[in-house]
Amino acid sequence: MEKQIRIALAGNPNSGKTTMFNELTGSYQHVGNWPGVTVEKKEGSLKGHRKEVKVMDLPGIYSLSPYTLEEVISRNYLLEERPDVIIDIVDASNLERNLYLTLQLLETGIPVVVALNMMDVVINRGDKINAKKLAEELGCPVVETSAMRGKGIENLVNTVLEVAAKDNVQQKSQPFGGDVESAVKKIEKVIDGMVPAESLRWYAVKLFERDEKLDIKPDAGQMQQVESIVAECEELQDDESESIITSERYAYITSIIKPVYTKKNREKYTISDKIDRIVTNKWLALPIFFGIMWIVYYVSITTVGDWTIGWVEMFFEWLGESAAAGMEAASASPWAVSLVVDGIIGGIGSIIVFVPQLMILFLFLSILEDSGYMARVAFIMDRIFRRFGLSGKSFIPMLIGTGCSVPGIMASRTIENERDRRMTVMLTPFIPCGAKVPIIAMFAALLFPSASWVGPSMYIIGILVVIVSGVFLKRTKAFKGDPAPFVMELPEYKAPRAKGVLIHMWEKGRSFIIRAGTIIFVACAAIWFLQSFTPGMEFVGLEGIDQSILAHIGNGIRYIFIPLGFGDSWVGPVSALTGLVAKEVVVATLTMASEATVVMFSQVTAFAFMIFTLLSAPCFAAIGAMRREFGNAKWTWIAVLYQTGLAYVLAMLVNLIGGAVLAGTPATAMQTLDSGILEEASESDLVAGGDISLWILGILLVVIIVGVIISSVRNKKKYNDIGKLGA
Repeated sequence: MEKQIRIALAGNPNSGKTTMFNELTGSYQHVGNWPGVTVEKKEGSLKGHRKEVKVMDLPGIYSLSPYTLEEVISRNYLLEERPDVIIDIVDASNLERNLYLTLQLLETGIPVVVALNMMDVVINRGDKINAKKLAEELGCPVVETSAMRGKGIENLVNTVLEVAAKDNVQQKSQPFGGDVESAVKKIEKVIDGMVPAESLRWYAVKLFERDEKLDIKPDAGQMQQVESIVAECEELQDDESESIITSERYAYITSIIKPVYTKKNREKYTISDKIDRIVTNKWLALPIFFGIMWIVYYVSITTVGDWTIGWVEMFFEWLGESAAAGMEAASASPWAVSLVVDGIIGGIGSIIVFVPQLMILFLFLSILEDSGYMARVAFIMDRIFRRFGLSGKSFIPMLIGTGCSVPGIMASRTIENERDRRMTVMLTPFIPCGAKVPIIAMFAALLFPSASWVGPSMYIIGILVVIVSGVFLKRTKAFKGDPAPFVMELPEYKAPRAKGVLIHMWEKGRSFIIRAGTIIFVACAAIWFLQSFTPGMEFVGLEGIDQSILAHIGNGIRYIFIPLGFGDSWVGPVSALTGLVAKEVVVATLTMASEATVVMFSQVTAFAFMIFTLLSAPCFAAIGAMRREFGNAKWTWIAVLYQTGLAYVLAMLVNLIGGAVLAGTPATAMQTLDSGILEEASESDLVAGGDISLWILGILLVVIIVGVIISSVRNKKKYNDIGKLGA
């Protein structure tokens, strides 16, 4: 049997690593978690070599120092699994910063092939890089590529396979200055025989840096020798050991870049700089961001996305009618027909109907991400977050959480500060995820048809609630302290490539469809059972739903929700409760119930319902992710109670204040979601109430902003340094 080749893909964040991974593996990818940790890993098969060549996509990192979970995962994989080849994705437009990781990878003793990526950006600038000379300086193959344009990929694959086929690959490591090199050589002699010969220099350098997470344990005598060697070098260099190595690396990088990188004389500001002067402007950044999100939601939900719903509805209507006719012709029992038609086809159909809208939304988000704009959003939010005592690093998990809260919560592992990480886990579910979009879309279409602000308002409210919560929580003993610093590189703007955007869109939408076929399928069947049988196990079908088990549960808890405006009927409270299984199930519950009983909502109570489902405890999968990140049940309960309590208070404020200001607004009966008919409300009522969402949004924003201003004034001195681009 032919030996399987294992390739590890390493590189800095924003170096084009994900795009390269997609180019190398195409659709032959598997996404899971690293063993023992909730950080996503991607592995796939090389196109054309499905069985023989496996590609592992390591987390984006800046170095192999064990400061973040990503760095620990990457170095553990490299040293323990020892892949056949490392493809080091280097951003050619930012060569100096990226080569820092390259030097560390070379020290591991594993064969390295440098993919000099984003060469199209370098060429467009008029710069030149001598790849052949760079390969001589580094002592490993260097291949020019542009993953975004699909260029140089074949040459890269051929080079990697050639290197992997060699039994003994000789590559040099970075030589340090006299005193430092001498110290490293002495440490190598001390630990010689304890580690693999090809990794001897790696371990020697790490011992010099006093790396506490090193996986070798020299005895007391050996450690004393090492410490004596390091201390002597520190005295000669008048610096700490880790800083000495860092300085040596950058000095070496500078020396090898000089003869290989020729920069063209150009204007002080690049095109990206000029764009950033507008989109990251102190005053314009937020309005531009909210304007973009409004356009995204307007197209995804209100216009183009809304047009697609009818086609999917017609398909499921036909499917349900066909299934019913076939089963009745086969003399199936009424409960079996109801299970298939109402429970399975009707329940799943009520969720799948929103897939086109979600795909359009994910398409726009993928374009914004691939273009480089989302990195600017993180920078913009860092300036705001730090004013209120939050770390800008917290916004990255929240950005990821727009697709699904679970990976967003997982991404909090990149935050080193325990207090900031814990607070990020607690606040990330406030940002609307893909599962909450169907709820927003349903109410926007049925009760706010002329108010395009409803969808984007959920994002605005989510972000504001995060800020207010951060201000409040930072005043408590458990979260008190300065926020962790946030450092990130802003990539060059680039035109997204259609293939990459479509892959990203599909990856985000696929999880929604899989959930619809698994968790939501089971949930819909369970809801059908609860709404079709009485507590005495008598089948009543949809016609007797008000006597069902589900109705009894709803009637038992509805009084809790009366202050929120949707406790008059059992349907609203029970729908909010089923959202714990999966937020999409809220729509399925409302849809199935509305086919048999009248579900009343005014625009005020509908907005209150959306606020509650947006901010209350997330689904069980997200709660499970929170439990793993917190590491104990106590903090999980604290987070769930805080989220639900805050959701309850804000929804109640919307109902009470909105109801008082807009008294007399007619309630609307949502008879069926599939038909889209709003009964008991005339067209004139809907048009007259079209701006009600703006009134409600204004009321809620005033309440939140007042709280922000009060806390901001108190914190003004402490968090006045917002930071500037390029600082």
